[in-house]
Amino acid sequence: MIISINSENPQLRLIRQVVDKLKQGGVVAYPTDTTYGIGCDIFNKKGVKNIYQIKKRDARKPFSFICADLSDVSNYAQVSNFAFKIMKRHLPGPYTFVLEATRV
Repeated sequence: MIISINSENPQLRLIRQVVDKLKQGGVVAYPTDTTYGIGCDIFNKKGVKNIYQIKKRDARKPFSFICADLSDVSNYAQVSNFAFKIMKRHLPGPYTFVLEATRV
């Protein structure tokens, strides 16, 4: 199923459809600064498994994820003061920061 959402005029009905699919283990493709990303609900094991299958990636290898805002990062990763200052200076932007997870 393909659902296109207009970023200029997003329709709540379509957003709800996407959220429902994500809760069921579905995946989304979304534009980034540099390419398209593939995403899922990181708390949904089926969704995460689907990402690994799509990317043909070994399930022991971690992958990156996005956060709604910089304050959300510390819920998932250890962020030193130095790392926080660098991220604050460069985000938003086409960067991926590799940090130690707080939990797996």
